[in-house]
Amino acid sequence: MQDFRNLEVWRLAHALTLEIYGATKPFPADERYGLTSQLRRAAASVEANLAEGCGRGSDADFARFTQVAMGSASEVECHLLIARDLGLLDNNLYTKLDGKQQQVKRMLAGLLKRLRT
Repeated sequence: MQDFRNLEVWRLAHALTLEIYGATKPFPADERYGLTSQLRRAAASVEANLAEGCGRGSDADFARFTQVAMGSASEVECHLLIARDLGLLDNNLYTKLDGKQQQVKRMLAGLLKRLRT
């Protein structure tokens, strides 16, 4: 068992979650229970699954939760595209957030590779 806060990928995912909360704050009220909620929950799920995986007793369990985090990161990617295409995120903010979530996905892939060897 390790402290999830020591994982660089967790720190980046946490920072991205906070940025997504800020970026979605101006979304229309009618998206509160739609895209706003889905995007925030998916982002928080990435870091939460890493935290839970760290609390498990084996690398196999940690890998399973890291794989779930990867799925949530893909969900973030999709929701960011939707938000951009609906005009809720301007291109510059979309590019910034998407770049960070792509970095999270690359780091998750590296962590998975390490855990599975």
